[in-house]
Amino acid sequence: MGGKSKRTHTLLPNAHTPAKRGRVFSRFLFRLGLALFALAAAATAPAASVWKVTAPNGATIYLGGSIHGLNSTDYPLPSAYNRAFDATSALVIEDDPNVSRRTADKFYKSGFYPKGDSLKNHIDPRTYDYVRRVLRTVPEAEIARCKPWMLVMMLWSGGTNELGIEAFLIKRARINKKPILGLESFREHADVLAGMSDEQAELVLLQTFIPQAPGTDLRGKIVAAWRRGDADTVARLHQETARDLPTFARRLIVERNRNWMPKIERYLRERRNYFVVAGAAHMGGPDGLLALLKARGYRIEQL
Repeated sequence: MGGKSKRTHTLLPNAHTPAKRGRVFSRFLFRLGLALFALAAAATAPAASVWKVTAPNGATIYLGGSIHGLNSTDYPLPSAYNRAFDATSALVIEDDPNVSRRTADKFYKSGFYPKGDSLKNHIDPRTYDYVRRVLRTVPEAEIARCKPWMLVMMLWSGGTNELGIEAFLIKRARINKKPILGLESFREHADVLAGMSDEQAELVLLQTFIPQAPGTDLRGKIVAAWRRGDADTVARLHQETARDLPTFARRLIVERNRNWMPKIERYLRERRNYFVVAGAAHMGGPDGLLALLKARGYRIEQL
C-alpha cells in the first residue's frame, strides 16, 4: 500500500529468490547436522574418571582419579584429563612434591635399622624366612636392614611409573608453568606406611606377597573400570584386595579422604581453579571423595 512493497519475513537471511533460498537452506541443514552430530557424540562418548565439582556459589574445581602406573598401551588417556587440565590453573596431587632433598634423605634413612638391629628382631621368624625366599635375588644383609614398612614401600613403588596419571600431568604442569601442590605434606604421605607398627607392617607385607588366583587379573579389572569412569567398581575392587586388612584399608583410603576434605573445600572457596588428582580408589564408594562432596551440597558432573 502507498506504493511500498510488502517485506517478506524469513528465518533464513538473504533468501529473496528461490535459488538463494535453496542454497541458504542447504547450508542451514548442514550446520544443523554438524551441531546434532556433536551433541550425539558428546552424549555417547564414554565417561572418564574426571569430575567437575561446583559449589553453591558457582566456584568449581576438577577431580581426577589416577592410576599411578600405566603401560604405553593405556595411552592416549581419556580426553577429559587434558580438558580438565586446560581448564584449571593449578595441579594438586596426593603428596606435596616441593620437598627438600635433605628432608627426603632423612626420611629414607629412617626406614633402615641402625647397626646391631635387624628385621629378624621385629617380625615373626616364619615371615622373615618367607621374605628372604621371595626376595632371594636380594642379598640377605640388605633385607635385614629394612624396617617392615620400608619393604612395603619399596615393593609398592614398583606399581608407580613415568606413565602414571600424576607423572603425565606433572610434566604438562611444568611445561605450562602451573603450580603443583599436595593434598598432604611429604611427611603425612610417607607416614601412611611409616606410621604403622611392626605388626601392622608385617601383615601388609605378607598381603603384598600373596599371589592372585589364576585368571583373576585384578589390576586389569581396576584399570578397565577406571578407563570407563566407574568409580564405585574401582573402590569395590580395591577393597577386595584389602579385605583381610580392614584397619589398614581405612588408614589408606577412608581417613585420608576425610583429612583431605577441608583442603578441597578451601580450593572451592578460592578464585583459582584447581585440578585435584588422587588415586582412583579414593573417588567412589560411600566413603569416597565424590560421596563426601555430594553430601556437603556440591554438584558433581562427570566428564
